[in-house]
Amino acid sequence: MQTMTSEQLAPKKCVPCEGGVEACSLPQARPQLERLAGWRLTHEGQRIRKDWVVKNFVAGMEFFQAVSEVAEAEQHHPDLHLEGYRNVWIEIWTHAIGGLSENDFILAAKIDQLPVKLKK
Repeated sequence: MQTMTSEQLAPKKCVPCEGGVEACSLPQARPQLERLAGWRLTHEGQRIRKDWVVKNFVAGMEFFQAVSEVAEAEQHHPDLHLEGYRNVWIEIWTHAIGGLSENDFILAAKIDQLPVKLKK
């Protein structure tokens, strides 16, 4: 996988993955992650995660609705989490391979383009 900026990743389309391909290694994932602000590795390098503190519960739900529309269009679905009514986080990985693929970084870049009402 070639390391790209967020601006290079966002216009790309996720490619359907039914397994049978190797997940990105940590040496591949780390440089890519450095290009995506706020995202970090979790689950021993098998997932990426980003956290936000939103203005209120409704802002969190609006953000998740926007994420769901992008995810459905890409046919690549992240795990969405809301805790304490304003703490939201998203985890992304390619379920079919149990690790990271280029699709995960593409989706992260697309999510970063969405509006989110943050706590001031």
